[in-house]
Amino acid sequence: MGIAERKEKHQLEIKKRILEASMKLFVEEGFEHVTIRKIADLIEYSPTTVYLYFKDKNEIFFHIHEMGFAKFLELNQNLATIANPLIRLYKMGENYIYFGLNNPEYYDVMFIQRAPMETLKQLNVCDWSLGETAIGALRALLQECMDKGLIKQSPIEAVVMAVWGMVHGLISLAIRERLDTIVPKEDLSKVMHQSLNWLLGTIDATLVES
Repeated sequence: MGIAERKEKHQLEIKKRILEASMKLFVEEGFEHVTIRKIADLIEYSPTTVYLYFKDKNEIFFHIHEMGFAKFLELNQNLATIANPLIRLYKMGENYIYFGLNNPEYYDVMFIQRAPMETLKQLNVCDWSLGETAIGALRALLQECMDKGLIKQSPIEAVVMAVWGMVHGLISLAIRERLDTIVPKEDLSKVMHQSLNWLLGTIDATLVES
């Protein structure tokens, strides 16, 4: 391995350590309490070193949000093997619930915290490509279900917002502990799936026709 390769590997290792330390602090202390100095102290480098890799805390969490989306999209890789798009839709919703409940910190950074979007604004980026990829997959699947007569024909964006808004709302309430007094923790996943099934059942054209 040459000098350039070793230098690049070292830089990637430091960047990885910064991101891991930031996530650890976020989990333990909450986003608002994470500082560049705390991150630097945890990896035993100076704050100046952290700033060599990231402009500010928002940019760090933008990269963490990218890591979260990578994990999220992995869950849906096998959906293409399911021939029936309606079953695929149910499975996509189940994957979303599973990801949110099992990765609450990543979900928080991906869909709730403002930091990643602030970074996009600083970069003058007009689109949220990672979010659009995820929502685009849902949009395409809902459209396929409509085209095949499996769900009722409706304005596609309205249906996308209804489905995404419902599951996002459930996950957001859960990870912010707003459902603790309403649904026992051991029943939370089950109730969320029942809610998803109810919503999709209301737009299922085959149920309407039967």
